[in-house]
Amino acid sequence: MNVVQVAVFFGLMAALAYFTYAKVSAAKAASHASADKEIFLAGGGLSWFFVAGAITLTNLSTDQLVGMNGAQMFLLAWWEIAGFIGLMLLAFVFVPIYYRNNCTTVTELLEKKYNGGSIRTVISGLFLAGNIFIYLPAVIYSGSLFIQSLFGIAPSEGLFGIDNGLIIIASVFAIVGAAYAILGGLRAVAVLDTYSGIGILGLALVVVFLAVQAIGFDFSGIPAERLSMVGDNNSQIPWHTLFTGMIFIQIFYWSTNQNITQKALAAPNVKEAQKGIMAAAIIRVLIVPPIVVVPGVVAYKLFGGVGDQAYGMLVDQVLPSWTSGLFAAMIAAAVLTTYSAVMNATITLWSVDFHRKFINPDVDVVRLNRRVGISAMILSIALVPLYANADSIIDLLQQLNGLLSMPILSAFAAALLFRNMDARAAVAGLVYGVGIYAFHTFFLYTDRDIWGGTTYYRYLGFDWLHYIDVMVFVLFSSIAVALLTNRFVFGQRAQFIGFAKAQAA
Repeated sequence: MNVVQVAVFFGLMAALAYFTYAKVSAAKAASHASADKEIFLAGGGLSWFFVAGAITLTNLSTDQLVGMNGAQMFLLAWWEIAGFIGLMLLAFVFVPIYYRNNCTTVTELLEKKYNGGSIRTVISGLFLAGNIFIYLPAVIYSGSLFIQSLFGIAPSEGLFGIDNGLIIIASVFAIVGAAYAILGGLRAVAVLDTYSGIGILGLALVVVFLAVQAIGFDFSGIPAERLSMVGDNNSQIPWHTLFTGMIFIQIFYWSTNQNITQKALAAPNVKEAQKGIMAAAIIRVLIVPPIVVVPGVVAYKLFGGVGDQAYGMLVDQVLPSWTSGLFAAMIAAAVLTTYSAVMNATITLWSVDFHRKFINPDVDVVRLNRRVGISAMILSIALVPLYANADSIIDLLQQLNGLLSMPILSAFAAALLFRNMDARAAVAGLVYGVGIYAFHTFFLYTDRDIWGGTTYYRYLGFDWLHYIDVMVFVLFSSIAVALLTNRFVFGQRAQFIGFAKAQAA
């Protein structure tokens, strides 16, 4: 990378920072919102355009571009296509409920529905653990890995066998991303997401075109299982899971996950939020799937099974050298947008659900924002080396997400579909769900195969049973445990009210 490309990289990053700062400063000057609403919900002033941009770029980062392309198969596009269902439910089921209950965090809804704070505290703790131990380090790790691949930076082993270059790049991402969240709050995150998203999506589509052009639009010679959209029982997404666990995973991620829903809650009203979510859903179906799978499959034909190195190697091969600074800037922006968004959600959860509730209700939110952000940033950097040992970053993330997603969704399902539920019963179902998933995933698998560089598990000896199937079992059994605990431990009989009444309540 020559001096000109370095200048292009830093020039674009500086321009992005300047325009974000200018937009945020002007909006803050016009806003009369309190400091906490400005930090946590952008003063309630995000238009649909920025809601769409924030939702899209919070999800889309190098863990998708690197991790999903690293699987080197079309099948993983289902993770993105199925997201349409979750976004539609967010728009027309969950957002009206959140707004009607005046929620800043999704956990506030649970406290109101259960009329008890224990479930809110437990789930906030799980969200915080997921953000700090899973999302934040995974984003900066995958981004650093891509930058190393793109520019051919050789690993350099340092203390405890850790790659010095990887840690340095990850640390820079973490510091800058945290600065956006700490200094600008959700408004800065949303503006950064939207402005950078236009360039990221556009350039990623260019990579797709140049990739297929590099192989003469000819996918022959690539194994059929890498081109198929119908997965067998040994694939990452067996076909039957599209109709079971995949649906519930999408509902959790898009409709009850603080990292996503916080952006929808920052619109001035329900209709504006719904417009933004629908725009994000269209992008999710039409643009995102090809950019997260096509380059990886092409890389398989060009380089073989190179795993998570695929996207960086492919980009280095097909993009003209003069664009390297431009593309590096866009990738850096993708990392920063997701990292800062998750960081802002982390700060919000801790400040609203823990610090104000248990430590100091009158705390200065600006100072607290700074302290929490810096602490989370340091922890995320320290955890980066754990992800460097993963066979497949996207497969690891999906399995780890299962520890939280279905147990948390069970608490939402019980809260919205039943009345007369004790919060402690919901906690019992939640604890059971986390425990049974962890025990089943990490102790009860009987065999594992390495195929295409990815690890697959055969649960309890059944070839057809996949971790996505296990999630369905965890969800419904967690709800059952909550209902049984509610009835026989706390002496309350839950009343089923259904979706229609839940939405109107």
